[in-house]
Amino acid sequence: MTDFIATAPMNTARPGLLKRIRTKVPFLVILSLLWLSLMILVALLTDWVRPYPVTKMDLSARLAVPGTPGHWLGTDELGRDVLSRLMQSIRVSLVIAFGATALSAVFGTTLGFLAARFRGIVEHLVLTLADFQAALPFMILALSVLAFFGSSLTLLVFLMGFYGWERYARIARGLAISAGAQGYAAAVVQLGATPARIYLKHILPNVASTLIVSMTLTFPEIILMESGLSFLGLGVQPPETSLGNMVGFGREYLTRAPWIMLAPALVVMLTTLSISLAGDWLRDRLDPTVR
Repeated sequence: MTDFIATAPMNTARPGLLKRIRTKVPFLVILSLLWLSLMILVALLTDWVRPYPVTKMDLSARLAVPGTPGHWLGTDELGRDVLSRLMQSIRVSLVIAFGATALSAVFGTTLGFLAARFRGIVEHLVLTLADFQAALPFMILALSVLAFFGSSLTLLVFLMGFYGWERYARIARGLAISAGAQGYAAAVVQLGATPARIYLKHILPNVASTLIVSMTLTFPEIILMESGLSFLGLGVQPPETSLGNMVGFGREYLTRAPWIMLAPALVVMLTTLSISLAGDWLRDRLDPTVR
């Protein structure tokens, strides 16, 4: 950290996130936030609010149409309640997406800060790894790993956690170097702060808004990738279920019982669209280069 030059006072930190977000929220963004809040509530409360156990079968009520008393979204080919399975699928898909996004952000930001801290060979190594990751078709890598090691929820979360880390690494490295040029980091160096304290207490809060916006871009991509892997049969395995898993099994009954596939597909579309709209709005509010 000795390469930081004190060229600006310590009060150059960016304004608080809440102050920058506080503005008139567009109607579509409000709808997006309400939908995302609903999805989170469903994921948290599904054990208490779903009508039936996920694996409960009723062959006498198989392929019941939506609106049937007791089965408001219909049933699948085994008589399982689509609404109950949809609630559980939302939970599983959001757990994977949240966990993978957090892992990707932590891993990439850590490497970016290490590259900014040590420069030289460490920086070149991180950037080379980032270029390699960006050039590698991640879906092919994921298919290969899951086909070789088998599929489990833990493995899926960690595998998805390596998706998009190079974005955070590049952003964190660039912003950390920029923060060093602003001078407030150099000031705390003169006060005897350790490098870990400088990055975690002073630099990270000032670059958090940009990293948060990047997370809103990665999150829907991970949902879609998990759905694609589950659709191909290499993601979440029965008796557990996910949104992609439901779509994959429902495609065989698309002409006879389209509600089996359409319900989870609609949730995937609305969730990814809502996150994208909220992310665009956050970018406009938090990125000073846009305003």
